[in-house]
Amino acid sequence: MKKTPAFTGRNVPISELAKATGKSAQFIRVGLQTGVLTFGFAIHQSNSKVFSYYCPDKLVYEQTGYFNGNITDSEKEETSNEAS
Repeated sequence: MKKTPAFTGRNVPISELAKATGKSAQFIRVGLQTGVLTFGFAIHQSNSKVFSYYCPDKLVYEQTGYFNGNITDSEKEETSNEAS
């Protein structure tokens, strides 16, 4: 039986998702914006053309089977700054 990973709520970067799926980052972004891809969220910023993306590790795993438990130094710093 497959062991469930230890999820942290980490936001999986679009570039990492693109590499893991073999698709382009643009494909992932447009898929999230249109709702075709359901492993994350594209949030449109008011009065702007800019989107922010949130792809939680648990949802990515449930939808794609992909999980990377290795948190980078920049992600560790981001997490500690949020806790402050």
